[in-house]
Amino acid sequence: MTFHLQIVTPDGLAFEGQAEKLSVRTQDGIIGILPRHIDYVAPLGMGEAVITVEGAERRAACIGGMVAVTGGDVRLVATTFEWAEQIDLERAKLAEQKARARLERKDLTERELKLAEAKLNRALVRLSVGKK
Repeated sequence: MTFHLQIVTPDGLAFEGQAEKLSVRTQDGIIGILPRHIDYVAPLGMGEAVITVEGAERRAACIGGMVAVTGGDVRLVATTFEWAEQIDLERAKLAEQKARARLERKDLTERELKLAEAKLNRALVRLSVGKK
């Protein structure tokens, strides 16, 4: 049994097709969506998305946006969605280093601190997903 899944980003369509399962991090925690899921809407957090298609799992870094289940169809609208095999690990490592260096500064405003923390978390998610 499957459900229709569409994944879109500001860059365009990342995936459209039938899926058996979707696991994604919302702001309240990780959720799993299976066929015949109840209608549902939630804001996305920052973490790994796992899509099961024809018994095979595909992993991606998924950051920000919304997931909605309506009438059995699932639409994931992500700010950032990168398939594991497309993640540039060197770029992600560099982003992690830059964010950590920025966080060591003592003169950051609260806004700058939150931005640096978000950049570090995004880099860590990309590294984690890209290494699997």
